[in-house]
Amino acid sequence: MTKILVAGASGFLGKYILKELDNWKIPAIALVRDPEKLNGLKLANLEVVKAEVTRPKSLCDVCKDVDTVISTVGITRQKDELTYMDVDYQVNINLLREAKRSGVRKFIYVSVINGDKLRHLKFVEAKERFVDILNVSGLEFTVIRPNSFFSDLRDVLNMAEKGRLALFGNGESKLNPIHGADLAEVCVRAVAQKDKEIAVGGPDILTQNEIAEMALCAWNKPANIVHVPNMFRSLILNAAKIFLPVHRFGWVEFFLTLMAGDNIATRYGNHRLQDFFNQEVKQIKQQFNQK
Repeated sequence: MTKILVAGASGFLGKYILKELDNWKIPAIALVRDPEKLNGLKLANLEVVKAEVTRPKSLCDVCKDVDTVISTVGITRQKDELTYMDVDYQVNINLLREAKRSGVRKFIYVSVINGDKLRHLKFVEAKERFVDILNVSGLEFTVIRPNSFFSDLRDVLNMAEKGRLALFGNGESKLNPIHGADLAEVCVRAVAQKDKEIAVGGPDILTQNEIAEMALCAWNKPANIVHVPNMFRSLILNAAKIFLPVHRFGWVEFFLTLMAGDNIATRYGNHRLQDFFNQEVKQIKQQFNQK
């Protein structure tokens, strides 16, 4: 039976992929640095393997009898001192080498939307260098290019609690963010598909104004949105470049660049952003009441 190895399995998307594989009754190997992070998952046909993916020797034989590797490995807001090249590039190179050595059929890699056009950004550069290697690896492969995650917009939701949100420009740039569960389904379906690249977003194409209104609505606040001239985006980026470490600045640079224009991918899934915001607020309130 097909066996799938999920690298970065304890991360946000990785856990959803494990659940989706379980839904399909596909045996999975969860490759993690800290197995305790998966303690809450009670899934059948799941093998948990501990490995330090930055050390190639620890990956020896992890791909034995594996048909497909799905890698979600990458830095987002990591707090240690590892660089994007250390993780997004080199760790995935380590995985790819072990996959080839073990005779893996396919490698699925989760990158970012429009990554091929945003290689100048620190957050994207290392990812796309790995994609270059994957292209000439000789393995079957698919690069998944998701639009913004719902979870990426938690910052917007948190700021909305104060009753006011600021947007750069007129707020009419569009995107279709996607829920982790819907993206996980895309990743698992890609195991049997021939597409080399899949750009995907959620079912609803939304303006930034509409997203801000949803966040405020979740807190039962009026639509109080302030529009800031775009020139301030550059000022914030310049300040962040000076004061933030590289592995934190990269995410800020990517997010602010992405929000400067339209980012629309193939629509997929059935999760709605307003429902996500409402659930997040409900959980925040419950946690506050328990204190």
